[in-house]
Amino acid sequence: MSEYLIAFNDEWVPDHTDEELREKSRTLRPLIAEMKAAGVLIFTGGLDIDAPVFSVDASSGTPVFTDGPYVETKEHLGGFAVVDVADEEEARAWAGRIAVACGWPQEVRPFQVPMRLPETD
Repeated sequence: MSEYLIAFNDEWVPDHTDEELREKSRTLRPLIAEMKAAGVLIFTGGLDIDAPVFSVDASSGTPVFTDGPYVETKEHLGGFAVVDVADEEEARAWAGRIAVACGWPQEVRPFQVPMRLPETD
């Protein structure tokens, strides 16, 4: 099995009324339940656009936390799902169904195969 990230940027989401967003949620719930039942859904969620964002940099050897980064909207990740599927074709199929249910584009990216570190004595 392979893990894929299915995600969208906030700029891809058109303006919706609260009722339209509730309807999208009602449409997505059965699809998420189907993904869970099929055993492919690892995690899904949207990001809170009103929550504080911070970065951490440990290049000096000590973690330094700062507010931000303050990215442009087009660079803002809005939500995502992580799926564990047989291949790219299946990842595309689920992403297509999510795109239809949401009504906005989705991006599909495979995760890297975990690197095996050499054994140490």
